[in-house]
Amino acid sequence: MMRHFSYSPAPARVVFGSGTRHDLAKEVESLGKHRLLLLSTAEQSAQAQEIASVLGSRVVGHFPEAAMHTPVDVTEKAMSLVNALTVDGILSVGGGSTIGLGKAIAIRTDLDQIVLPTTYAGSEMTPILGETNEGLKTTRSDQRIRPEVVIYDVDLTLDLPVAMSISSGLNAIAHAVEALYAHDGNPIISLMAVEGIRALAHGLPGVVRDQRDEESRSSALYGAWLCGMCLGSVAMGLHHKLCHTLGGTFNLPHAETHAVLLPHALAYNQSRLGDTLDGLKGAFGPDVALGLHTFSKSLGAPTTLRELGMPQSGIDQAAKLALAKPYPNPRPLEEGAIRALIGRAWAGEPPLTEE
Repeated sequence: MMRHFSYSPAPARVVFGSGTRHDLAKEVESLGKHRLLLLSTAEQSAQAQEIASVLGSRVVGHFPEAAMHTPVDVTEKAMSLVNALTVDGILSVGGGSTIGLGKAIAIRTDLDQIVLPTTYAGSEMTPILGETNEGLKTTRSDQRIRPEVVIYDVDLTLDLPVAMSISSGLNAIAHAVEALYAHDGNPIISLMAVEGIRALAHGLPGVVRDQRDEESRSSALYGAWLCGMCLGSVAMGLHHKLCHTLGGTFNLPHAETHAVLLPHALAYNQSRLGDTLDGLKGAFGPDVALGLHTFSKSLGAPTTLRELGMPQSGIDQAAKLALAKPYPNPRPLEEGAIRALIGRAWAGEPPLTEE
């Protein structure tokens, strides 16, 4: 018998395809926006300005200082521009850092957001915001955080560096993996999760072979969208808690941290999941956690927290922080076992599933 569940479809509008950035003016017109603030990182400033140029005077300012982990002081600086320019909407072009800044502005102003993702982060599909202040990252969820319009243009991902594509794609897979065993999960999200992981597992090796292969890029971006839907619809567990803890505390790169930790966090829970992971065995083999680790290595993804800059002395601190606030997880949270998990991830050892 199927268990009781509830499912509330997200209200965001999604436009997907190649060349869809050319629909931007139409989407802005539909929202009735006339004074947009363009957001980007410094590295993507020129690309963002080129995309936004079709809007002409509707873009009244550009803030190209989005930063990893959404630092509060950066958001406050952007808010000064929002207020000075009397902005009526936010246009975010980029990956998780830029999208996070747009969300941080939205929760403070309730301004509508239009997002053109250039990575596979998936943040654009969620009502979740993680902000960092004085080395501590906190997360909250609110429907005002979720962007109103997301324009996925496969063309914008063709020049995404292979290394960033891989770490970003594994980050997306992490969203779907944890959705499969979420305490508030449902069969609709599980279907999205398996299909999203399948699409990314198919697309990412093709990206490694040929960075500009459109079929592989399309498959990966489609998968990232579905995985983002999973992240925005159900609760996450140990893996996401660890990533936020490590990223905020040690300033580790977000996507790469997900890539390293995912097989280890899944191995921690795997013995308690029954047939939950059966849909992933075709892609990763009977031991899904170990298969994910092997898949990551085959793509050239980082496999150690050490290479990301985490000090070995931080392992104990991270384990304690991971237990600081209770949250649902298939396997009870045990400090010793979590410390061992982080230690293996720090050293790059294969994931170890509980017997």
